[in-house]
Amino acid sequence: MWQKDWRERLWASAKDQQWDIIIVGGGITGAGILREAARIGLKVLLVEQGDFASGTSSRSSKLVHGGLRYLKTGQWRLTLESVRERERLMRESGGLVTLQGFVTAVFKGRKPGYWMMRFGLFLYDLMARKRRFRSLGPAEVEMLAPRIRQDSLRGGFWYPDAQTDDARLTLRVIQEAQRDGAAAANYVRATELMFDEGQVAGVRVKDMLSGEDHPLYARLVINAAGAWCDRLRLQVGGQVSIRPLRGSHLVFDYADLPCAQAVSFFHAEDGRPVFAVPWDGRVILGTTDLDHDGDLDAEPRCSLEEAEYLLRAINDMFPRNPLSLEQAIASYAGVRPVIASGKALNPSEESREHALWQEKGLLSITGGKLTTYRTTALEVLQAAAEQIPEADKLDAEAPILASTRPVRHASLGALSARRLLGRYGAAVHDMLAQADEADLQPIRDTQYLWIELRWAAQHEAVMHLQDLMLRRTRLGLVLSDGGVGLLPRVRELCQAALGWDDQRWELEAGEYQRQWQANYAPPDRQEGSYA
Repeated sequence: MWQKDWRERLWASAKDQQWDIIIVGGGITGAGILREAARIGLKVLLVEQGDFASGTSSRSSKLVHGGLRYLKTGQWRLTLESVRERERLMRESGGLVTLQGFVTAVFKGRKPGYWMMRFGLFLYDLMARKRRFRSLGPAEVEMLAPRIRQDSLRGGFWYPDAQTDDARLTLRVIQEAQRDGAAAANYVRATELMFDEGQVAGVRVKDMLSGEDHPLYARLVINAAGAWCDRLRLQVGGQVSIRPLRGSHLVFDYADLPCAQAVSFFHAEDGRPVFAVPWDGRVILGTTDLDHDGDLDAEPRCSLEEAEYLLRAINDMFPRNPLSLEQAIASYAGVRPVIASGKALNPSEESREHALWQEKGLLSITGGKLTTYRTTALEVLQAAAEQIPEADKLDAEAPILASTRPVRHASLGALSARRLLGRYGAAVHDMLAQADEADLQPIRDTQYLWIELRWAAQHEAVMHLQDLMLRRTRLGLVLSDGGVGLLPRVRELCQAALGWDDQRWELEAGEYQRQWQANYAPPDRQEGSYA
């Protein structure tokens, strides 16, 4: 947890310290490296130019999956690693990484065929060392995916994957690193590498809130900036290697797109995989895969073309339940830091493997998947052992997340208690100890409780209202107005917890509403098409 004056105390001591490692990038990759480095006693600091997980790691498809589609392109090692990590995360992250069943239908005359799909799922289960997929007849497919198209329906399959709250997973990993002595600061931009005899010796950073510059020194700088990775690599003579790809999603109310199980299918136009996944009481429809040519510092958004592409896919698969853009309650887009091969014209054909570079003392990592963040972190720190010999003490079998005692509270059901435990870990007991009955009431028809907002404002490095509404909670995604109707009550708790005066609140509320309308509201047909 971050104490009230954490930022001032960090700057008072950080510039006079020699860190073992400074990590640039506060997404899941940077968080994973921070966690593993802190676990072995290294003195480590993470800096993030925006909020934690504000880039790709809060804009994913919310799936912790093995990558079934990667088998088609021959990415066997990635699929095996992903399946094994998915299984371990489900075992050790109860309430945060949870089983998500998928249904996929097979149609006569459409690819992939029945036997090809069955063989792929057999391999998928073989990699997980569990036999779980099962064949479905047409009636069973219809039962699990109501109103799916009937013409040429041969049957289908049920198979397991997993889902998570990507932003909360990132934050919990960071918080567990802090308990082992690590430090992490959001809204701190790495502007310039510092050198000593031609080798990277630290990084100059700018506090984006105060405008102050700070030189920070370290034995090793790790560049885990995702889609922004090339910016630091260019300072050590590296080449541009990232192909930013945008993936966009639409969010629907469950009543409009009822999916008890996730449904995976292939777009009739180009054969790309599309899915509808129940998540946080809503249903996410995604995803696209396009080259992102926009400014990386400008927040991405779902374009009208992408929204219409997704709607054509779902309406082709569920013609008896056609959806319109006007029914979407939110949208979001993320930029994937994919390594450019120079060979693939189609973005979907690019490998999702990660890449590692060691250049003049700068260790850079990018690419990869949410599912495999831990194994990626271990690989990075093994490479770091050339400069930090203590990194050899890594324990690959250490628990991914710390276990804590179960939650028992008279006002909470078992599912709600498990959900809170997954998202907040050991801190949940302190959270509930300070909650009154009003705090434990759900927010509208969501799974969120009012105590989550208050706790986050007090203890989770909330610097702006968007941090609270889009990442500490996901109210901006699951409420049709982005939660704007809640703001009078949110104002009370923010002013009490954060000390914002009326002027600051008005600025924050106005900026949040502008941002939600520009980047999270469903695309407006009246505005025309844009990327």
